[in-house]
Amino acid sequence: MLENVRVKEVKNVVIRFSGDSGDGMQLSGTIFSTLSAVFGNQIATFPDFPAEIRAPQGTLSGVSGFQVHLGSEVYTSGDKADVLVAMNPAALKVNAANLKHDSVVIIDIDSFQKKDLEKALYKTDDAIQELGLTGIQLVAVPITTLTRASLEGMDLDMKSKTRCKNMFALGLTCWLLNRPLDVANQLLSSKFAKKPMLAEANLKVMADGYNYGQNRDMTANIYRVETVNSEKGFYLDLNGNTATAYGLMAAAEKANKQLFLGSYPITPATEIMQELVKRKDLGVKAIQAEDEIAGICMAIGASFAGKLATTTTSGPGLALKSEAMGLAVMAELPLVIVDVQRGGPSTGLPTKSEQTDLRQALYGRNGESPIVVMAASSPTNCFDSAYWASKIALEHITPVVLLTDGYIANGSSAWRIPELDKYPSIVPHDQSQLKSGEWTPALRDDETYARYWAAAGIEGYTHRIGGLEKDYNTGAISTHPENHQKMVNTRQAKIEKIADYIPQLEVLGDSNAELLVVGWGGTYGHLREAVRKMNNDGKKVALAHFNFINPLPKNTEEILRSYKKIIVAEQNMGQFAGFLTEKIPGLAISRYNKVDGQPLNVEILINEFTKKLEE
Repeated sequence: MLENVRVKEVKNVVIRFSGDSGDGMQLSGTIFSTLSAVFGNQIATFPDFPAEIRAPQGTLSGVSGFQVHLGSEVYTSGDKADVLVAMNPAALKVNAANLKHDSVVIIDIDSFQKKDLEKALYKTDDAIQELGLTGIQLVAVPITTLTRASLEGMDLDMKSKTRCKNMFALGLTCWLLNRPLDVANQLLSSKFAKKPMLAEANLKVMADGYNYGQNRDMTANIYRVETVNSEKGFYLDLNGNTATAYGLMAAAEKANKQLFLGSYPITPATEIMQELVKRKDLGVKAIQAEDEIAGICMAIGASFAGKLATTTTSGPGLALKSEAMGLAVMAELPLVIVDVQRGGPSTGLPTKSEQTDLRQALYGRNGESPIVVMAASSPTNCFDSAYWASKIALEHITPVVLLTDGYIANGSSAWRIPELDKYPSIVPHDQSQLKSGEWTPALRDDETYARYWAAAGIEGYTHRIGGLEKDYNTGAISTHPENHQKMVNTRQAKIEKIADYIPQLEVLGDSNAELLVVGWGGTYGHLREAVRKMNNDGKKVALAHFNFINPLPKNTEEILRSYKKIIVAEQNMGQFAGFLTEKIPGLAISRYNKVDGQPLNVEILINEFTKKLEE
């Protein structure tokens, strides 16, 4: 072992790759996280990139990052980094406040020249001193120079050679984290399978980066991270958007319905459409519409025709879809609307994450327009949530809004491919459930209040349906006041009745807790980690996290009223907290709200929850 290298045994470690948008940090981070998952670690990732297609090189606004948290018990992508790879002064400046004491900081010293420092708005020539970075282990490596030297003699232009420097950094990081290159070699070979020259170049540079760490006498920690014994099966490093697409496809197969997507590209939801477009082999029909309104209207048309119909969007697109969502409510058609939330309002922060669309999902339509609202809680939970959203839509003949967010949509975790036969059945509530001659357009199930869905074009089931109010008994158009009141009540009762068919709310943590932390959606990992750490310190705290929001699980009021102290933590100004007090009058709750486009911070959460506990 080299003289100045220390082996540090840890349960968890956080690594952040950071540089310009064109430096390949997302690729390096993705390969490293997949490699770590194969190696037996739990992982959670956080791609953090600017909205600009390409900000000026070397500037603060152009910094792109990829953070991966790996270890034996991982719930979040981590607060502060144990290892930072900073490819330029801007990347170092942006991430300086999020470094742990004794962290390893790898910099490309070639990019820390006077002009580079000026672009990143440094006032002096000493970036480390100016940023006050004491207590770190600085590893300054001429990465650009070594990359070019590594590829000397290869038939590549200088620009192409320089672009391989992210692989040198990846190789050095693999050495630092005691990761063999075998799997990384396979991943790179697959990535550049159609470009053998680039594959050869990247493989060579990555190996040279690894060997540089192996053969140089550097003062730095080598980390050995605990692994876990996972359940046997096939695993994928899966992000939330892809998991959502898989969940929709799984539901369509389970229901024996063709999956149809009508959608329009929008950050950060586009990847769901991109994944579904590939799946013609599974019978998926996906159409990129000319705008958001056309996308949902195409999906509604497919639902009229008896398909499992879905549309995907983000906050601005959900606003545009609101009128058509009202049509789906009035016509009582199954439809899954996936909203991958981002920073707002308007176009806001397209690549950042918030939970600010909840009120829009619940109420953002004209008239009394009740709708089912769900929220996924992690990248892999997006699969289960999409499956459940489809199940509810098809069995209760209603539109369902599934809320995810940019953090879990772009982030990834190791996901075991499940056995579909272990998932609950999906039985569409259609005319096939009735005996011949029983069906009428207005007929409803006595238990669920759901009407029976009859696809257009089936002989003997001709009927008229649309956005105008219908007579409760005949299904014909009606403007009668008493009938309208009855239909409003019926549509509301149908949504409320769904509470009988969804899982009960569970409480995690101390069974005798004095404080209940409440959350929903993509904040689960951070809240779970905060509560776990507080429990380990002997503090009586528990967590109730919601995936089903409208209707709420049946035992929600019973659970919440059993705690004297409740704090609702969310990435908005209190939308879910307000909804809970509306549904459970007199409920006394405190709030923790944060809306900065970044994930929650576990350390800050613990401080806030401790204050509430000690009041």
